[in-house]
Amino acid sequence: MLKPLQYMLQCIDETTLRRLGAALGACLRPGDVVLLRGEMGAGKSVLTRAAARGMGVTGPVPSPTFTILNIHEGRAMKLYHFDLYRLEGEDALYELGLHEFIPPADGAAMIEWPEMAEGAMPGDALTVKIAYARDGEGRTVSLLPGGAFDMARIEQIAMRMEESA
Repeated sequence: MLKPLQYMLQCIDETTLRRLGAALGACLRPGDVVLLRGEMGAGKSVLTRAAARGMGVTGPVPSPTFTILNIHEGRAMKLYHFDLYRLEGEDALYELGLHEFIPPADGAAMIEWPEMAEGAMPGDALTVKIAYARDGEGRTVSLLPGGAFDMARIEQIAMRMEESA
């Protein structure tokens, strides 16, 4: 039997998106990179805030739209939260020295708008695609493995999410 190439959730609401984020955060390991793709307002920051909670981050987790990178201290490791929306291309990421944190040695990175510096993004990453559902009710979320972030890791996230239901 063929293994699926992705894990997909259909028509999820914001509560379910938060449960997914918390499960994801609890399963992250040092050096992990999560690429968050989706339209403005689709839920990338909501998912990241929930992942931060799953990692044990207790303080506020604002979007780093203007600072590009916020670093949060979790229970066992740091969360490097990138928002590359305002970045003017891959060269800017290198000029600012931010590429040194992708992947981070002492934490996990969640990167919103990775397409703004596509060439600097590692292939060894989990890609999360968030889209509005066709009927306008809720969202669809796809988790696509990359490199060491394989389907077994995605299955761990799915199991943790189901346990929290």
